[in-house]
Amino acid sequence: MKKYVFGIDVGGTTIKCGLFSSKGEVLESWEIVTNKADQGNHIISDIAATIQSKCEEKGIQVNEIEGVGVGVPGPVDNNGVVQVAVNLGWGTRDVKSELEALVQVPVAVGNDANVAALGELWLGAAAGSKDAIMFTLGTGVGGGVIVDGKVVAGVHGAGGEIGHLAVVLEDGNQCNCGKKGCLETVASATGIVRETEKYLAANDEASSLRSLEKIEAKDVFDAAKAGDAVGLKMVDQLGRYIGLAAANLAATTDPQKIIIGGGVSKAGAILIDTIVKHYQSFAFSAVRDTEFVLAELGNDAGIVGSAYLAKTV
Repeated sequence: MKKYVFGIDVGGTTIKCGLFSSKGEVLESWEIVTNKADQGNHIISDIAATIQSKCEEKGIQVNEIEGVGVGVPGPVDNNGVVQVAVNLGWGTRDVKSELEALVQVPVAVGNDANVAALGELWLGAAAGSKDAIMFTLGTGVGGGVIVDGKVVAGVHGAGGEIGHLAVVLEDGNQCNCGKKGCLETVASATGIVRETEKYLAANDEASSLRSLEKIEAKDVFDAAKAGDAVGLKMVDQLGRYIGLAAANLAATTDPQKIIIGGGVSKAGAILIDTIVKHYQSFAFSAVRDTEFVLAELGNDAGIVGSAYLAKTV
């Protein structure tokens, strides 16, 4: 009987690895360095080597492994082919076939943000649900859309690219994707700071934020929590953009829960309450009461979701 799955979360600096029981118990987690030399050509072999090493250490036989799941920072098609992963130095790469040839067990590959959403669905904030949407608010904005327990990846692996929903229709900021007005440009930690600095430069309104040499996203939320008028306006604007995006997505997939994760989510209740206020003003009546929850798995969401992905091979 197969007893184990591996969850692998590939980042630009480190590769997080997890050994799980097939029921989801975390047996061990560890990290290896992401070797991006030679256009990232060592990454897949390094993953195979660390899996094989862990199996030898634990006395695990190949026929006891149900599968290996891998989350990568880039679009992944339904065949496990990565279209591009700039942070790893990859162009098109058939990760599934390459890794399967090395480890001799089934491999499933997904976009890292989608995989994190699966993790929250399996063992985190949306445990017990089959339909959910996750917003990951960090340096950028990522996310995932889960329908009937499966990631909506799409033909090009670009399904669930929540950060690139258009929410600013006029005079939007330039996004790294080439478009203007993407959610990422106003709802990421970088975007929050940029919008705040823009507002302070255009208005004379008093604010404690003006005394800071360098504003960070946390400062904006702290100011809002203290009643600072500018901080409150910026948080409200943020909530409006996310609420709008969430309402449009909810009208498309009708999720049981909408999960808010990433570093920005540490702001807690003030963020959730503001998003919900605006979401309910935009949402279609049938989905107006959809529950919003904060992500629970933190940095482990990737390996947990990858492990779950491995079970679906």
